[in-house]
Amino acid sequence: MTGSHTLVETEARVSHRLSHMTLDFEAMAVTHNLFRAASAVRNHLERNVLSESGLSWTAFVVLWVTWIWEPVETRVVALESGISKATLTGVLSTLEKLDFAVRTRSPEDGRRVLVTLTDAGRALMEELFPAFNLQEVDLVSHVPVENRTELATMLRQLISYTEQA
Repeated sequence: MTGSHTLVETEARVSHRLSHMTLDFEAMAVTHNLFRAASAVRNHLERNVLSESGLSWTAFVVLWVTWIWEPVETRVVALESGISKATLTGVLSTLEKLDFAVRTRSPEDGRRVLVTLTDAGRALMEELFPAFNLQEVDLVSHVPVENRTELATMLRQLISYTEQA
């Protein structure tokens, strides 16, 4: 549960509160449940994987994006992580203090800053990501196998639409 009310309680209250309005309740349920599911998954992964390493969700996402794309410009890390450049600055300062990442000036354009992982950062991701993935497997185990590909496809469609809008 992400809040103090269950999903059933919340949906019943919303239905009651908004029953006098002409709304697409199914569209509302899809977007609300998508948000609620994302929050629940994030909280679960923070509690069950990331807390042991002392990483916040945002720090983990920054490490992930850097690990996949390194060397990568800070503007790309912020964009791919879904955070502001100001938030990224603070997260990178913390990751540098922990010796997981470094920032350097781009040799092609000194105005651009590149992020790379340190050996310790790469080792952390090599160790942490398999544990992270085990929790992903556990979470997805509650979705019938025959529905997983379709669910992933539908989520990709929502993402594609919102990225183009």
